Amino acid sequence: MTTLIITLPRALPAAAMLCEGVVSDDGRTVLRAVQAPAALLPAPANAQIVAVVPVSRLSWHRLSLPKGALKASLFQDGNAGRLRAVLDGLLEDSVLDETSQMHFALEPRPGADQPVWVAACDKAWLHAWLGVLTQAGRPVARIVPELAPPSGDALGAAMLHITGTPDLAQLIRTGPEGVTLLPLSVASAALMAWPEGAAVQAEPAVAALAEHFFNRPAQLQTAPERWLAAARSDWDLAQFDLLYTRGTRTRKHLSAMVSSLFRAPRWRAARWATLALVVVNLVGLQAWSWKEQSALADQRVATRNMLTATFPEVRVVVDAPVQMARALADLQRKNGVASSADMETMLGYFQAAAQDTPAPSAIDFAAGELRLKGLSPSPSSFAAIAARLQSQGYSLQVNAEGLTMKEARFP
Repeated sequence: MTTLIITLPRALPAAAMLCEGVVSDDGRTVLRAVQAPAALLPAPANAQIVAVVPVSRLSWHRLSLPKGALKASLFQDGNAGRLRAVLDGLLEDSVLDETSQMHFALEPRPGADQPVWVAACDKAWLHAWLGVLTQAGRPVARIVPELAPPSGDALGAAMLHITGTPDLAQLIRTGPEGVTLLPLSVASAALMAWPEGAAVQAEPAVAALAEHFFNRPAQLQTAPERWLAAARSDWDLAQFDLLYTRGTRTRKHLSAMVSSLFRAPRWRAARWATLALVVVNLVGLQAWSWKEQSALADQRVATRNMLTATFPEVRVVVDAPVQMARALADLQRKNGVASSADMETMLGYFQAAAQDTPAPSAIDFAAGELRLKGLSPSPSSFAAIAARLQSQGYSLQVNAEGLTMKEARFP
């Protein structure tokens, strides 16, 4: 997915103010760096837009929140408002401006009952730039800090960055104590007391200064590479009053992704492959259906031929299994052999299934149905008797006169 990363200028928005940024196709390599007013920034189709808050615009605070302040539904059902009130109270003496004029954001996946990092920046400045980008047709999906203190498993890690130009070089240290920004000088380099052998990352323009002050080779990292690394972090400063806006932007972005899958030229091969897969599966299902229908038709023909061959007197075949059962029962009766549809056989099965049932007041047998009059078992007894007879191939029904029993396979 294409990503457009925009570094917000430190000043409030003004006409034709330039914004720096970087475009990446994979989120790991710099495709090209850009510098243009917000309205003239590149707008790749369905790109994810990430805003980077510069180091100088953020302050960092390590807080121990009250027990239970962090819940699973951190920014839902009013918890965001209560948590914001807690942060206002804890940070009231730590920030220069009124807390109502500050935007706060917690570190990703804060641990319960553990100190957490809270980022703070000027709310009016942040909202102003987000509004400018939205009006320019570049709505921001995520907001990330340019550099952030380590958290979680990397809490003890520290990094040293040298940025800027030779005339205005800056030293930035990220570590367990937060993010420190100082002008690069002999005094600030000594204040850092950077361990020997520890890496120093520097922009190419100030790499020589970094090597001079810290007496070691500097690892080169351009500003676009630093912004790209920031976009890969888990941070998202769009919290509290920006949460709804972030959700709306995310939904729009997902909608744009779906639209891209169906329309963008670069997905044409994938669309054709998906269509081919669907067609092949439909053809396969249809072929399998035809095969099953053919096998079923062959079975029906074989059953019909068996019926007419065994009982030539059957001229019209409607339901071969039922007609064969009836013909077999008639043949058994003609030869004096008891069949399952005879009264004696049915009475024997009923007696075995309903041993505790009293004798019926009358018995009527006609057309394969045995009617037992004067019997009215309880619902539980009837269910038990019917279950036993069903296992023998008979059905039992209740009527106004008593019970009716017949073979279940006969209609």
